[in-house]
Amino acid sequence: MSDPRYGETMKSKGGLGRLVNALKYTWQGLLAAARHEEAFRQELVVVVPLAVSAWLLPGIPLLERALLFGTLLLILIAELLNSAIEANTDHISLERHPLAKRAKDMGSAAVFLAILIAAATWAAVIWTRLA
Repeated sequence: MSDPRYGETMKSKGGLGRLVNALKYTWQGLLAAARHEEAFRQELVVVVPLAVSAWLLPGIPLLERALLFGTLLLILIAELLNSAIEANTDHISLERHPLAKRAKDMGSAAVFLAILIAAATWAAVIWTRLA
């Protein structure tokens, strides 16, 4: 059985150390996703050039640029959460179970909806600029 005090020892005490640890854990999470999640890598191949484009496209107001960039980050956020759900579900059990399938399918649906939001936003911004 695990140590019941484990959670207490993992809790941050606050201050600058907490911020440093949070940034370290964030970086580790991004690296883990890039190393172990094919979907995250595929999305990065699309998101990175589009993110650069969002800031370089001429004639687009700052707020629209931020919207374009933000929707791309939303895709990555959804994928990170989906990957976390899948990893945790697989950690608990690799056995097929309807609740595990439901959790994984919902995570996948969240990624899909984030992609739809990004696509609709990009289409709307580009359409208004070209029309």
